Amino acid sequence: EVQLVESGGGLVQAGGSLRLSCLASGFTLDDYAIGWYRQAPGKEREGVSGISSSDGSTWYADSVKGRFTVFSDVAENTVYLQMNSLKPEDTAVYYCAAVYRYSGVQRGLPLLMDYWGQGTQVTVSS
Repeated sequence: EVQLVESGGGLVQAGGSLRLSCLASGFTLDDYAIGWYRQAPGKEREGVSGISSSDGSTWYADSVKGRFTVFSDVAENTVYLQMNSLKPEDTAVYYCAAVYRYSGVQRGLPLLMDYWGQGTQVTVSS
């Protein structure tokens, strides 16, 4: 059974850091690109970052460039999102998602993803 489980969310003050984890089971990261998304109350879901473990390519939304870093541990079948210099506008539910053999991560995330996690809440206080 394919499963994605996010963890690491929480409450942090502005300027602080959090590291989110996305543990994948039922498939290997080498075959999938992983995207991080977020959805704030009353707003549409937006792509935040993505990574292809097979070639190491990454992508970041302009709003998080220079603050967030995505990386993977293939041995642990886990993708991480290191979030630094957090701002109140980063408050959202963060989701990870997987898409099979997507080669365009460096250009952004695809419209459709194959699998989604349940999400983890990130709250940044001012």
